[in-house]
Amino acid sequence: METIICNTGPLIALAGIRRLDILKNLYTTIIVPIAVHQELLSGGKFLTGLDEYRKADWLRKTELKQPGDPLLSTVLDEGESSVIHLALELGISNILMDERKGRRIAREIYGMKVTGTARIFVEAKKANLINSVKENLQEVCDNGYWIHDKIIQKTLKEAGET
Repeated sequence: METIICNTGPLIALAGIRRLDILKNLYTTIIVPIAVHQELLSGGKFLTGLDEYRKADWLRKTELKQPGDPLLSTVLDEGESSVIHLALELGISNILMDERKGRRIAREIYGMKVTGTARIFVEAKKANLINSVKENLQEVCDNGYWIHDKIIQKTLKEAGET
């Protein structure tokens, strides 16, 4: 089990279906940058699951000690840039992020291992935390969280559910 730094989207997806526990069971430490934490608490489209997120006292909310690369903040939103900045600051290469541009930058420029919400369900199935990747992905989508059809199909194939 490893440490992972989480962005807003996957937390919204998992909390929205009341399955943040999956992260707790897959990772030793789950770090949430303060910028992501504030984004979640400010609400917006994150109404379902906010109580689930607030109750998850095992999520480690962490502030950046130094300002990050200002260029990164011009191409990504505050949450994504804070995830990458914090990962660099703490020397952690494992991040949880769904947004395509942020994933690409983290992987290609900084050499980070990027996991997304769909992959979390595959790992959860392998760890016998869930029975069906398809059902969990469907629930996430039914709850208003968008995952591209190609990602869903690839994920279901990998999980042996096609």
